[in-house]
Amino acid sequence: MAISEKLILEPLAGFASREAASFLTQMDDLSRRLQVDTRDLTPEALAWQPAPGMNTMGMLLAHNAIVEVWWTSLVLDDLERDAVPMKGVLGIGVDDDGMPLPENGLPPAALANRDLAFFDGLLDRARANLRRSAQALDDAGMERQVTRLAPDQRSRVINVRWTMYHMLEHYAGHYGQILMLKHLHRARKSSGAA
Repeated sequence: MAISEKLILEPLAGFASREAASFLTQMDDLSRRLQVDTRDLTPEALAWQPAPGMNTMGMLLAHNAIVEVWWTSLVLDDLERDAVPMKGVLGIGVDDDGMPLPENGLPPAALANRDLAFFDGLLDRARANLRRSAQALDDAGMERQVTRLAPDQRSRVINVRWTMYHMLEHYAGHYGQILMLKHLHRARKSSGAA
């Protein structure tokens, strides 16, 4: 039987830790898939909200970029919350995704009329920032732990491995939400609903 398709992920080259390289390979594959699945989205579709208080596809794309910079800075780079260079990396602030929206809330003005190139740029800059930090990690660096306060002021111990796992599962979860919103948007348009 001839092989018709190969589904193989190889850790990226140029990393001190093969494990860190594997996480980046997985994240890059998700990003590639997300990019393919979003190529037909217009600024109108990216800003479409199923109902007040619900996220838009654009909000979720921006949120994925913000979260990637946040966790890279907080754990991989061992920075404190007030030193996270969000605007320096992305050009938008930590709250500019509008999440979480209040009940009956509308999308943030910072994301209004933005096209795919804007969101692609956010995601690309976030990934370049993560890659820069992850390339230097060795295997011992994957074990490194930091202590940070949770939003509710509880103290949490977080290691680099968990952080990279969390960024991966977070990205994948919101990717699924984006696909669902895309489906709902398409269904709404084909039914003639507003």
